[in-house]
Amino acid sequence: MKDFAALYARIDESTKTTVKVAALAEYFRSAPDDDKLWTVALFSGRRPKRTITATRLREWAAERGGIQLWLFEESYGIVGDLAETISLILPDATGGEDKPLTFWIAEIKRLSALDDDARKVGILNAWDSLPGPQRYLFTKLLTGSFRVGVSRKLMTRALALATNGDEANLTHRLMGNWTPDTTTWADLIETTDPSTDLSRPYPFYLAYGLEDLAALGPATQWSAEWKWDGIRGQFILRSGEHHLWSRGEELMTDRFPEFAQLRDFLPDGTVIDGEVLAFRDEVPLTFNALQSRIGRKTVPKKLLIDAPVILMAYDLLEDAGTDIRALPFADRRARLTLIVADAPDAAPLRLSPSVSFDDWHTLAAERDSARDRHAEGVMLKRLDSPYLSGRKKGDWWKWKVDPLTIDAVMIYAQQGSGRRANLFTDYTFAVWDGEDLVPFTKAYSGLTDVEFRQITAWVRKNTLQKFGPVRQVTPEHVFELGFEGIQASPRHKSGVALRFPRMLRWRHDKPLKEANTLADLKEMLATYG
Repeated sequence: MKDFAALYARIDESTKTTVKVAALAEYFRSAPDDDKLWTVALFSGRRPKRTITATRLREWAAERGGIQLWLFEESYGIVGDLAETISLILPDATGGEDKPLTFWIAEIKRLSALDDDARKVGILNAWDSLPGPQRYLFTKLLTGSFRVGVSRKLMTRALALATNGDEANLTHRLMGNWTPDTTTWADLIETTDPSTDLSRPYPFYLAYGLEDLAALGPATQWSAEWKWDGIRGQFILRSGEHHLWSRGEELMTDRFPEFAQLRDFLPDGTVIDGEVLAFRDEVPLTFNALQSRIGRKTVPKKLLIDAPVILMAYDLLEDAGTDIRALPFADRRARLTLIVADAPDAAPLRLSPSVSFDDWHTLAAERDSARDRHAEGVMLKRLDSPYLSGRKKGDWWKWKVDPLTIDAVMIYAQQGSGRRANLFTDYTFAVWDGEDLVPFTKAYSGLTDVEFRQITAWVRKNTLQKFGPVRQVTPEHVFELGFEGIQASPRHKSGVALRFPRMLRWRHDKPLKEANTLADLKEMLATYG
């Protein structure tokens, strides 16, 4: 655990990618195989589930630290991180043998099966034996909130450096639903055949937001299609079995049983990249309809009827068992067109239609109709581009429509976390309903650090009431909010919910009474919902 904590510290203390890669590569060369495997798992989001509630940890830490719970809570509000607060208030460790990361992972799993009394004994013993940095990481793992400032790409680069392996091959190996309990370091990293897991997806290719249309060159070198508002998915059919993966490497096969019938129409050895959309009468439904199926492992019959789905296919990654990602997009698209054409109309599969355009001006006009088509904008793909992994600039771009906007009043504020723990950065906004302000959304991004500091100073002087970490403030400041969509929501007092809300600007120029109204929101709902 000491070596893992040292690795974490080296990564956390630097913003340079070269330093982070070097630290990881050094660790992968020297650590035990079991610890290396768990490090790869943790750094790729495969952390243990939460063992104990944060409430219990706060109570036990305050007790062991010899302070009142209210004082712990006040300290937590200032520090902004539970594991760090616990590490700071506990007495110094009594010492003990340095045990490997794998031991502490196993201990966390053991504790998860015990009752609270037994868990308390085990957790207090661990806190007593671990020095501060290791105690901090142990607590992070306990709460299921372990994060690290390293992208999967950097971790894979370090693996390639440490093992003399191919980075693209390692990226593919790390995909799928493996865990340290289902594989070994040798099987995951060192075996010669990475295709043993037939369900394994390919790394997704991600697009950048378009900044300068003129920089793309001649329009004739590009293909355009609609940017759909669904769930990015990769459909895999190998050896007669199908699998559906999300971009976040979550296996979604059971949530969308409609896709099982594609085994009857698609050739074996097919991998399609596309968008899972709620779809009826050849028209995409709102994301809200699809959202009702997200998170479900089994889907009732009524939901299958109310929110039927299709795979809107836009790329072919594997054809007849052959990886074709290196082929130009135009060739992959031609093969995909033939495969989709062989499926019957009733199958839950459609080819994402190309957007016809002769020049960029024509495409801009087409893009303006995206919302009418239940799309977010257009995707631009260079005709000769291969299918790469991760986010790369140059060949794939997303050109989204301008966001919907509304002016709203800040009525609540809450402190952020991490480096923003001492700033009020999370705000609740309201619109007018007659003479009343009705809350309707929260937002926490879009402003500069200078603006966040200015608002923080103002919040401290203008707090009306405190509700735990939340401050009710004097209604005074108006902000322009941007969002991607709006939908009806019976869970919200306003009756609406926004998709991806963020602050576009602080409206110093707009008086409080000129903020938008609930009627304005409902008019938007009728138009775009």
